[in-house]
Amino acid sequence: MHAEGLLVRGGELKIKEMEVQCYLFVLLGSTLFVDKSRDRLRPAINLFLKDHRRLADYAWGAGALAYLYRQLGVATRAGSKGLCGCLTLLQAWIYEYFPLFRPSQLPQSPDAPRASSWISPRLPGGDEARQRLVRYRQLLDELSADDVTWTPYGRDGHTDIPRSLYTGPIRFSDIAEGYDPSRCLRQFGYRQIIPAAMTVPHDHYRPASGSSYIVFWDPWVNQLWNNVAARRLELDFASRPCEQPSEIVEEYVDWFLTRSHPRITHPTDEEPQPRPLLVHQVSYDFLLLFQI
Repeated sequence: MHAEGLLVRGGELKIKEMEVQCYLFVLLGSTLFVDKSRDRLRPAINLFLKDHRRLADYAWGAGALAYLYRQLGVATRAGSKGLCGCLTLLQAWIYEYFPLFRPSQLPQSPDAPRASSWISPRLPGGDEARQRLVRYRQLLDELSADDVTWTPYGRDGHTDIPRSLYTGPIRFSDIAEGYDPSRCLRQFGYRQIIPAAMTVPHDHYRPASGSSYIVFWDPWVNQLWNNVAARRLELDFASRPCEQPSEIVEEYVDWFLTRSHPRITHPTDEEPQPRPLLVHQVSYDFLLLFQI
C-alpha cells in the first residue's frame, strides 16, 4: 500500500525488512501468543520485531510459557470460555507426562522437534465429545503416581538446559508470571519437598470487566532473568535423588491438599464406578477438557 514511500526512505531492502517483520508478527501471533479473537494479534509482539538482528537474543520459550501461564489462570475463572496461548506446547507437555492421554506416535529423528511425533487424533463431536469429556475428567480424578511419567526427558535433562532450574518471574511484554522448579522436583529425578514461598508481586489490579489483569512487580524483580547463575535452584541442596520416581516427603501431601483442588468432578456419595478404558486405546483429543 505504501511502496512508494518506503522506496524513498529505504529502497527495496526496507520493503523486504517490512515483509519479514510482518511475516514474523503473524507467525508468532498465531503460534506462541494466540488469543481468542481469531482475527487479531497482540500489538506487543511488534516491540520485539523492530530489529530482526536481535531476534535470537530473546527467550521466546520463556515468553511463550509466561503468556500460557497467564492464560491458564484466566481460564480457571467461572465465566471463562475456552483457552488461548500456545496450546501445542500444553498438549505436547500432557502427552509427555501422562501416558493415559497419549495418541499414537511416529518414529522420529533425534534432531526433529519432539512434539511433531504425535499423531493428531480425530476430533469427535456431539454426544461422543461429551462422553469422552466425562471419561477424561474421571481419569484425571483417579490418577495415581504410577500413571505419571515423572522424567520424560531423562533424570539429567537440567544439565543440558541449565535455565530449566531458574527460579523467579518469567516475562512477556507486560505479563510476568512466577516460575519455581522446586514445586515439581520429581521431574528432575529428585524427591519432592515442600517448596519455599514464591516471589510474589507487591500489588495487582483486576478491572471489574474484562478478562485480563495487571500485576505490579518491584523493579529489582525484572532483572532476575538476566542473572540466572544467582537464581538457579541447587537440587542437591534442596533435596536428594529419588529412589522411586514419585517419591515425596511425608508432609508434602497435607501441604498440597490445602492449596490445590484434588478433584475435577464434584464428589458424591455414589458407589465408585469401574475404572474407564485407557484413553490411549481410543481416538481422542485432550483439549476437550477445556470445553465446558
